[in-house]
Amino acid sequence: MNTLIVYASVHHQNTEKVAKVMAEELGADLVPVGEAQPETLTAYDLIGFGSGIYGRKFHKTLLQFVKGLPAVTGKQSFIFYTRGGREGQGHAALKEMLVNRGFSITGEFSCKGWDTVGPLKLFGGINKGRPNAEDLEDARVFARGLKEKYP
Repeated sequence: MNTLIVYASVHHQNTEKVAKVMAEELGADLVPVGEAQPETLTAYDLIGFGSGIYGRKFHKTLLQFVKGLPAVTGKQSFIFYTRGGREGQGHAALKEMLVNRGFSITGEFSCKGWDTVGPLKLFGGINKGRPNAEDLEDARVFARGLKEKYP
């Protein structure tokens, strides 16, 4: 399966670390959202979209990119994100945007990431050292499951 991963990783490259592990496992092309071209998505069967969560939302550059995508048919996608807080916060808007453009969501992955935004900076942040080796192995296992589901 021809796979692309589009991601935004801003502060500590938390999401980039996860994206690289997934891309390696999937044999995927890996493109930062600022370099992604909407017209190239037609060449891929499976597309991953990921970023950190900022104020309970995916990064604005990723949301803007997805918002500008044309409607598609038969495209599988997955979502991944790193987070300072609890799992499950902030991904609903991206999922809705993708589904409204014709993407099927095949899975989601998240893990904690080092977060020093706002007042957290005063205390050295939270989740320092994350994503760690265990988180990255979990990302690899998630990607392997996608590979098995869509060979």
